[in-house]
This record gives sequence, C-alpha cells and structure tokens, in this order.
Amino acid sequence: MSSRIFTIPNVLSFIRLLLVPVFLGLIVAGQDGFALLVLVVSSATDYLDGVLARGLNQVSRLGQLLDPAADRLFIFAALIGLAIRDVIPWWLFVIIVGRDVMLLVLGIVLANHGYGPLPVHHLGKIATFSLFYALPILMIGQAFPVTVWLVAPIGWAFALWGAFLYWWAGIIYLLETARVIRIPRVDAAAESDTLER
Repeated sequence: MSSRIFTIPNVLSFIRLLLVPVFLGLIVAGQDGFALLVLVVSSATDYLDGVLARGLNQVSRLGQLLDPAADRLFIFAALIGLAIRDVIPWWLFVIIVGRDVMLLVLGIVLANHGYGPLPVHHLGKIATFSLFYALPILMIGQAFPVTVWLVAPIGWAFALWGAFLYWWAGIIYLLETARVIRIPRVDAAAESDTLER
C-alpha cells in the first residue's frame, strides 16, 4: 500500500471534499436540482477514484481515509441543509450525528489503549448506504414536487431504516470497544505475573 499523497485517486477525493461546501450552499439556497448535479459528479468521482486506485496500483492509506470521509461529509451536509429548511426534523440530525460523536469518543478510547479503529461492521456499511441514498431521494422530491408522492415514502423508509441500523452498528462498536480495551490490562497483568516468577 502506497504512502503517496498526490495520486490521481487522491486528487479526485480532494475534489469531492471541495464539493461538500458547494453542495451544502446549494441545498440551503433551495437549489436542489443543482445540488443533485453536484452529488452526481461526486458519485462519479467516487467510482472513478476506486477504479483508478486499483487499476493504476495507487491504493494509499490517505485515500482509504479520504474516501469514507467524503461520503460522511456529504451525508452531514445534506442533513444540515435539509434540517435548516425543515425538510427533515432536527431530531433525525441529532440521532445520526450523535452516533458519529460516540464513535469519535470510542476511537479516542481505543487509541489511548494502543488500538487503531475497529474494522467497519457490515451493518455500518448498510446504514451508510441507506442514508447516502435516503437524503438525495428526499431532495428529488424537493427539486421536482410532482414526484414527491412517490419519492418521499421511499426516502423516509431509507432514512429511518438507515438511522436505526446506524445506531445498531454503533452499539456493536461500543460493545466491541468495551471488550477490546480489557485485553491489554489482562495481558499486562499476566506479563507482570510471569516476570515475578
């Protein structure tokens, strides 16, 4: 795995990150059609950076961090923008962001015990997938009101199911963190006992 920074896939990921504030500004301004266009461009670059990273053998540690970070920031931007416009309730924003704050705290706890981040659970992937599609679907209803009767129920189904799975995965991460941080203490005690003997 490469440690290079300026690779083609990483440049595409940087472009995606730069598009996040543009995306948020368009949502807040009610320009949902243009916001969806930005999201399509972002999704295309997301697909391309993965293909190019593998095809050009440019998979990097930075790229593995930037890619999910960009996805998460687009979700946050959509949540904030739609909440500001009262398209979604603030409680949904708090539920989703609260889970990520909890994961941030768990990451700090793990780092303090000498561990890196936990591997991503499949429930977390499904939850992120659900939210990543729920919010644009709800935006389609805002951009094209004639479709709202169809897209709103689908969007809300994805959003609520995604939020539920988000926290389910979060609880799994919490339990796994509680299990993992006990391991070094046990090992340290056993090593100390061995040295004394």
